Amino acid sequence: MATFYIENFGCRATDADAAAIRHELLSSGFTLASNHESASIIVLNTCTVTAAADAQAREAVRKIHAANPRARVIVTGCYAQRAPAELAAIPGVACVVGNSHQAAIPALACELAAGTTRERGGVADFIPVDTLRGNISASRATKILAGDMFALASTGFAPAAFMAGDRTRPILKMQDGCNNRCSYCVIPFVRGRSRSLPVDQAISQICKLADAGVKEIVLSGINLGSYGRDLIPRIDLAGLVRRVLDETPIQMLRFSSIEPQDITEDFVYLIASSARLAPHFHVPLQSGSDRVLKAMHRWYRTAHYSERLRVIRRVLPDAAIGADVIAGFPGETDEDFRATTELIRNLPFTYLHVFSFSARPGTAGATLGNTVPPSVIRERARTLRDLGRQKSAEFRASQSGRVLRALSLARRSDGWTDAITGNYLKVRIPGQHAANRWLEVRLGADGGVEEIQS
Repeated sequence: MATFYIENFGCRATDADAAAIRHELLSSGFTLASNHESASIIVLNTCTVTAAADAQAREAVRKIHAANPRARVIVTGCYAQRAPAELAAIPGVACVVGNSHQAAIPALACELAAGTTRERGGVADFIPVDTLRGNISASRATKILAGDMFALASTGFAPAAFMAGDRTRPILKMQDGCNNRCSYCVIPFVRGRSRSLPVDQAISQICKLADAGVKEIVLSGINLGSYGRDLIPRIDLAGLVRRVLDETPIQMLRFSSIEPQDITEDFVYLIASSARLAPHFHVPLQSGSDRVLKAMHRWYRTAHYSERLRVIRRVLPDAAIGADVIAGFPGETDEDFRATTELIRNLPFTYLHVFSFSARPGTAGATLGNTVPPSVIRERARTLRDLGRQKSAEFRASQSGRVLRALSLARRSDGWTDAITGNYLKVRIPGQHAANRWLEVRLGADGGVEEIQS
């Protein structure tokens, strides 16, 4: 059977999608290649959150095609959903598959592989299997499958099969889509409305992963805090977590991004109640200016956000607290930016993810006008990243002398092994250790790490 390789871009949700595609291709008889140069089928799973992400995907297609011109390239993900014809025009692309049709990728790959082995004259002669539905059209040699994301009542979620080569901390996508309409964000249009994995399926998958030896699972979603609002009977994220603690043996749960309005005091106390829940909160901020937050169509203001973070720090003094911040939203003044940097300095962040504003087609933010000059955006982003590094260094210094439990990761060399603590400190432990082991470590004042016991 043919070989395949997956190149993945974007967030944890795309990571989960890529894992699902990988497992389905393996189940269909494909063999995983070690790189794209040696694969006959290449799946490029894209992001479209910024113009830079789009450019990165286009450049990746060109490089892959130049390095391996005989390979059949399938482009999928959020960019493929948003602008399939744009990707179809790039030489070397065999198929463009939106998020709406990702379940069809194994069948498409089989057809492409069969076409190659039967020497039917190339991708131009490829014919989709009869069972595929949706908006199917051709652009020279390229087939496009992309349908209406808002018509979907459910979505595919990463299977619980755990295979050799999987990441140590698998991502389980509990929720997809978003009902919010933040003015800068294109994701609701390429992911659809909010949809949740039914609770019993979630419990079953977590049990399977735990039985396979997984020690930590990352629960992810496009808007994870909205989990369960579409289910009957309705349940919230806290209710799901309680069931996971009661009904599964998983040793550690970690959460991806959760909106500030969903970080309630009860939820924080729930995280504090169990050593099986990672003390790690990623709470998108986007701006420290109430005026800009209003223009972004965010549902909170800085006082509300600050209060939620102070609850976290009061209940969990050593928790990791991260945030997304956007530099250069249209109309952002010097005063607005000063408000953002001042707020960040005064709040207990331990790291930042900084994004330069990028107008996304179809969003309200793309039509606002009063754009910030690119040079100013770059300078503001640089300032925020410097501030984020300062916050990270301060947090790491505050943990000096503490003994923490860390999970060893796959990356290592002769003299060290990477690991991650519950409060999201990346540490490098002396010596070689197998992946997926709990280790007790002490952080030194000089940034070094000492293993206490394993």
